[in-house]
Amino acid sequence: MSKKPIFTSPQEVEFAFYEALERGDLDTMMAVWSEDDEIVCVHPGGPRLTGYSLVREGWRHIFEGGTRLKVQLLALSTVHGPFAAVHSLVEQLGVVGEKQLAAPVVATNVYTRGAFGWRMIVHHASPVPPSSIGDAPHILH
Repeated sequence: MSKKPIFTSPQEVEFAFYEALERGDLDTMMAVWSEDDEIVCVHPGGPRLTGYSLVREGWRHIFEGGTRLKVQLLALSTVHGPFAAVHSLVEQLGVVGEKQLAAPVVATNVYTRGAFGWRMIVHHASPVPPSSIGDAPHILH
């Protein structure tokens, strides 16, 4: 595997995360994650995956299905400090080539800054009924 990129901001990590999700690119996806055994990922309706190996296996399972996703981010709310950032947002997911969108997903992404830049340490996503989202402003990535 090639050398991991250095992300200079939580926004850079988040952009790379959603780009990897849309492309179904496992190596790029895992490049955004810290290699810490304490990382956590919860996919909508899925179990809590803890540690780099389990998180990687979860993404591998999703990506090997071959479905290409398009993600629109809505209602982004952020809290930033010098060494940690928390982003709360709504992911409006769609399948490339299909007009109908899937139900929205609320997500919380947590990032930390270390010696090698910013990395994701938590991604927690849960499905929600469309009526609970309201008229959130659209933020595209």
